[in-house]
Amino acid sequence: MRKNWWKILAACMVCVSVVAGLVGPVPELHILNESIRNVYFHVPMWFAMLILYLVSVIYSIKYLNSNDIKHDIMAVEAVNTGIIFCGFGLLTGMQWANITWGEPWPNDPKLNGSAIATLMYLAYLVLRNALDEEQKRAKISAVYNIFAFPIMVVLLYILPKLTDSLHPGSGGNSTFGELDMDNYMRPVFYTAVVGWILTGIWVSTIRYRLRLLENKANKIQ
Repeated sequence: MRKNWWKILAACMVCVSVVAGLVGPVPELHILNESIRNVYFHVPMWFAMLILYLVSVIYSIKYLNSNDIKHDIMAVEAVNTGIIFCGFGLLTGMQWANITWGEPWPNDPKLNGSAIATLMYLAYLVLRNALDEEQKRAKISAVYNIFAFPIMVVLLYILPKLTDSLHPGSGGNSTFGELDMDNYMRPVFYTAVVGWILTGIWVSTIRYRLRLLENKANKIQ
C-alpha cells in the first residue's frame, strides 16, 4: 500500500476531474459556452505528454552515461505512453477547434507545430524499429531523443507566442486562467493535470516492467 498510494491518488484525481468536468458548473462564456469543459481533458493531455517526454529525455541521458539498457527501455516506453496522450490531446483539440473556430484544423502555428512535433516522435519510434543491433539502436535513438525534446518545446510553446495564434496564451491572447476560469474550475483543472500526469507515469512504468519481462523471456529462450 505504501508503494501504491500515488496510483490510488492518480485514479481518484482522474475520476473526480472527469465527473466534475462533465456535470460541474462552468461560467457562461461567449463563443466557448459549454465547450470550456474541454479544458479539463484537452490541456491535461498535453501536460502529461510533456512530462513523459521529459522523463524519456532524462533516461536517454542516463543511458548515454551508463550504457544500462534498462534506461533505454524506460526512455522508449515513456515516449510510447506520451504518444498516446498526444493522440488524445490532438483529438480533443480538434473537437474543441471545430466548435469554437469553425473547423477541426485551422491554419494555426500551434496546431501546425503540434503536428510536426508528433511526426518527430513517431519518427523516433520508426528509427528504433529500423535498427536491429541493441546498443546501436539505443545510442542513436537516445541522441535523437535529446535533440527532439527542445525542438518540440520551441514548436509548441515558443514560436506560437511570437506569431499570431488562435490559442489562448499565444500571439498576444490572454490565457484561460486570466479570463475564463473561475474559482471552481481552477482546482478541478489542476486536479485533472496532476491526475493525468500520475496516470501517464503509472502506465509507462507498467509498460517498462512488461518490456523487462519480455527481454528476460527472450534471453531464456
